[in-house]
Amino acid sequence: RTMSSNSSNDPSRPSRRNRSGSVTHRYSRLTFGAYNAKDPVKYAGVSTPVERRKALGIRGLVPPAYVPLELDVQRCMEQLRSKTSPLEKYIYLASIQDVSERLYYAILVSHVTEIMPIVYTPTVGEACENFSRTYRGTLRGMYVSLQDAGSVRRILDNWPSPHVTTIVVTDGERILGLGDLGVNGMGIPIGKLALYTACAGIHPAHVLPVVLDVGTNSETNLNDPYYLGLKQKRERGPAYDALVEEFFLACQDKFGADVLIQFEDFGNLNAFRLLEQWKDRACTFNDDIQGTASVALGGLLASERIPGCKTLSEHTFLFSGAGEAGTGIAELIAYAISIEKDVSLEEARQNIFLVDSKGLVTKKRLDAGGLQHHKQSFAHDVEECSNFKAAIDLLKPSAIIGVSAMPGTFDQEVCEKMAALNERPMIAALSNPTSKAECTAEQAYTWTNGKCIFSSGSPFAPVTLPDGRRFVPGQGNNAYIFPGIGLGHLAAAATRITDHDMYVAAKTLSEQVSEDELASGSLYPPLSRIREVSAHIAVAVANHAYDTGVVAIAEDKPEDMYAHVKSLMYDPFEDPFAAH
Repeated sequence: RTMSSNSSNDPSRPSRRNRSGSVTHRYSRLTFGAYNAKDPVKYAGVSTPVERRKALGIRGLVPPAYVPLELDVQRCMEQLRSKTSPLEKYIYLASIQDVSERLYYAILVSHVTEIMPIVYTPTVGEACENFSRTYRGTLRGMYVSLQDAGSVRRILDNWPSPHVTTIVVTDGERILGLGDLGVNGMGIPIGKLALYTACAGIHPAHVLPVVLDVGTNSETNLNDPYYLGLKQKRERGPAYDALVEEFFLACQDKFGADVLIQFEDFGNLNAFRLLEQWKDRACTFNDDIQGTASVALGGLLASERIPGCKTLSEHTFLFSGAGEAGTGIAELIAYAISIEKDVSLEEARQNIFLVDSKGLVTKKRLDAGGLQHHKQSFAHDVEECSNFKAAIDLLKPSAIIGVSAMPGTFDQEVCEKMAALNERPMIAALSNPTSKAECTAEQAYTWTNGKCIFSSGSPFAPVTLPDGRRFVPGQGNNAYIFPGIGLGHLAAAATRITDHDMYVAAKTLSEQVSEDELASGSLYPPLSRIREVSAHIAVAVANHAYDTGVVAIAEDKPEDMYAHVKSLMYDPFEDPFAAH
């Protein structure tokens, strides 16, 4: 029952003295049981039934007691709650994932509201900043660097699972609101894919986190003796694009034309152009541009059911921030208006305005040259404004959306102006982590005397005003969107992800918000229902893929798409040795 040979040269046999008297050291190979115990996807440890342990060769390798998985989750939660800092909790959960992904995902699925802020925003930001210093040598993702150019396809063969359906890739240049973290940004793909599994049931054996290491411009990283990436300035030339192309083609060759490759946290310089280059050549999307847009649109569509709130086409939108998230949201809002009102995109953009670091984006700035391409569609013929508050005075918006990562942008003066201008002003402070939010929920509700409809990119606690009114702010978490998109792609073997997929995902999300949730102030369903929400989004996305013919396998559309989607969802409480 071992995986080693029985020859005299077998290194698994004990060390012994040779004829000269010196010691010959022999190194062990994995036994059959140790091999099973080293497979974190299937290994269940003390939650493995006693009668199965002999067949798996793990008798004696685990304590004799049988602990039901539900009880093991409870044990781990007690340990987790004893940790004093979010980073300690993150590292503890990661250590569980390294040993038993089944236990890890049982914890996430059972306590998603409590755990999500630990495995992703806001804690993942701190984890990324400390990645090189807390690195444990775990096999948890792939690192493809400029030094690997010409060998990417062969390198992919080193990954233990040949059946990857879902990849999240970053180049580490714009990690959350923290900037260029280089290879330390690996925490983002790891965390994102954990949510694909926890929130939508994408099987953990079929996901792959990747960092494209093209250098870093962070002097902190370059001068850090522990930094684990290439110690060189970030590549800006043809070698960068060549590596991206080689990576995409290698993934498609290795895993199939329908493998989903999600861009994550690329800088503005590359994010838009790479999405444009690859959206018609691969099954891909950029979550910072499109996923953020979809979840924001979902909240706006849900708000239309709140008494006194305007519809999309009635709003005047003003954005603080005109980067990936800002222009992505603006474009999807315009797309939704164009569909629902049957007008051109150009007309739909007329009441959507952007403020960047130089002030209001205007036609005059466009005519002067130098305005980045992704902002040009929103360069309207209006007066120039040097700052956000001046733009409020000029445009009198009904909805302000913060995506600038500039904390305090929505200060008391801004919120009071919005309350004076509107019966139910929309205030969306979407920057994350929490330290980068434009305002807190308590500030928004207090400064508008409870008039505002608030959403945020990071979680905030419920707010009770002095008069007793209680509000439960909704977090516009991208996890409401991208896992369902991934599951829908899987259900249809889709070869493309389109803007319309993002629209139907947003519309489906808005329909999952109950009247009671809207009445409490939340524009999103509770995270406790996120797997059900993801399943409904997956149905909508898969149906659209079949209806438009972007499927890799010429099979008939399932008669019951919801049942088909549910059958694909990994459940950590099911038998880990069942076939997938």
